[in-house]
Amino acid sequence: MQTLEGKGVIVTGASRGIGRATALRFAEAGAGVYLVADGPAAELEAAALECRRANDKIEPRWGVLDLAEAAAPARMVAAALEAIGRIDILVNNAGIRIRHPFGEYTAEEFDRLIAINVRAAFLASQAVLPSMRAQGGGRIIHVASQMGLVAHKDSLLYGLSKSAVIYLARAMAYELAKDNIVVNAVSPGPIMTEYNAERTRQDPSLLADRLSYLPAGRYGEPDEIARTIVLLAAATPDFMQGHNLVIDGGYTTH
Repeated sequence: MQTLEGKGVIVTGASRGIGRATALRFAEAGAGVYLVADGPAAELEAAALECRRANDKIEPRWGVLDLAEAAAPARMVAAALEAIGRIDILVNNAGIRIRHPFGEYTAEEFDRLIAINVRAAFLASQAVLPSMRAQGGGRIIHVASQMGLVAHKDSLLYGLSKSAVIYLARAMAYELAKDNIVVNAVSPGPIMTEYNAERTRQDPSLLADRLSYLPAGRYGEPDEIARTIVLLAAATPDFMQGHNLVIDGGYTTH
């Protein structure tokens, strides 16, 4: 793993799952990390402590923020700059799922999901631009989903938001490459996060159904996505711009 010592990183949705694993990997690589989630505070504090144990040369910081609030992304960036001094890498990982058949979503559910999954990433990316430009560049990584590429039952709104995030990465890369700001996306497939672990406990048939069309024969692990995100931040060439890296165990191959 290439060192990221002296770099500052924001990871949203960092209290559990992919976000927590990503923050830990950045800490191991030597980066100063600022972890963000909407709570609970105890989970964020525990995630920060885990990062500290992984690398005692850094002092991870964290903040509880509801990114559904329009002003929250700007507050997050300001707090991170104060806490860790600089922002070289922004990982827009925070997201929620609301599952219904199409026709049963409410306007309130639409607004909240789009606010967290799309608007927060958009506004946070805008908020880091001044500091990244002043530093001579940076990296922004959006966590999308293979559901932004293929339709799935009861997940239309989630997939819609992730399609928007994939486009956001492309459009941002087109505009920001001149500033040496590298923008890409990662689209995980079925990953055994706490959310999916609970769903498969409640409905064991769900696991068998998913595995039936996963060529890899298993769910992915959060750390597999985390390692890819850190790779995008640390080791990929600047010429790799606007890419959506699909990591789905072959889900979208057929």
